[in-house]
Amino acid sequence: MEFRRLGRTDIQVSLICLGTMTWGEQNSEAEAHAQLDYALERGITFLDAAEMYPVPPKAETQGRTESYIGSWLKARKNRDKVVIATKVAGRGGGPRGEFGWLRDSGLPPDLSRKQIFEAVDKSLKRLGTDYIDLYQTHWPDRVTTNFGRSEYPYNDEDSVPISETLAAMAELIKMGKIRAFGVSNETAWGVMRHVAAAEADALLPRIATIQNPYNLLNRWYEASLSEVAQREAVGLLAYSPLAMGVLAGKYLGGAKPAGARLSLFTRFTRYSNPQVERATERYVALARQHGLDPAQMALAFVNAQPFLTANIIGATSLAQLKADIDSINIKLPQEVLDGIAAIHRDQPNPAA
Repeated sequence: MEFRRLGRTDIQVSLICLGTMTWGEQNSEAEAHAQLDYALERGITFLDAAEMYPVPPKAETQGRTESYIGSWLKARKNRDKVVIATKVAGRGGGPRGEFGWLRDSGLPPDLSRKQIFEAVDKSLKRLGTDYIDLYQTHWPDRVTTNFGRSEYPYNDEDSVPISETLAAMAELIKMGKIRAFGVSNETAWGVMRHVAAAEADALLPRIATIQNPYNLLNRWYEASLSEVAQREAVGLLAYSPLAMGVLAGKYLGGAKPAGARLSLFTRFTRYSNPQVERATERYVALARQHGLDPAQMALAFVNAQPFLTANIIGATSLAQLKADIDSINIKLPQEVLDGIAAIHRDQPNPAA
């Protein structure tokens, strides 16, 4: 396993990060523990969760994912062996009335000091630990173009100032409840506002990472955020590297495999359009032409990016997990990279 530095912190994380958002919905507690055991055995020390997981988010399942990690840590007594990342929900991820069940007040979640403190204490309790290595805002408090929104949603709705969120994170770091701070589903403007705030006030924490989607079907990150990552040392934690399994080729031709995420849940439409289908057909054909597993080719492409800190993989079976982790050993030859570049030129970002 390869390890990389988390932003400008002293935290080292494995290049492959174990994603957990299916645990408590598609995966049982025993299955989650089996995945954790296998991942650690293979050198994966980085785990990513969120207060609202599993997905799809529901009041009756919320928090199960963190609880499963917590029960594993308690049973194995190995907290010092892993780096744990989790997230606090903000207001901009959906309609203003959504996810009120996350908070005791019943109010929609936001990134105010009060709500962040409530959320972090609940996450710590579920995880059974007294500190979180990387605490991330799950999405900005303001409404942006995240989650596949194609146009900027101009609005004048109030949102919690970034400075208030950063001040809360600074308090949590001082208290020892978190070690580092990151963002998710953020824009280049948002990242730079976080950087500028920390540079203007030495008491505020510097952003360490950004967790955004990045895969062969959605390389929008490269347009502006990749430069931010390089110049400001804000490393990418890439999620959906397989485009929710689409790049494995299992949905081609209208297939709906039993138990697969896009077969079970209709809310995920980003990777379900004719342009995605056509591009996926070409990527799958390219992989098979060169004797590669399509999923491993897609993961190996992400692994090789210079702006990447960690590639967040998720699996619902140990067989999938093994294949995904094995991508760490694959270095794509130039002819494959040339083929990927040609497809991307013809059909750029069909799922952006």
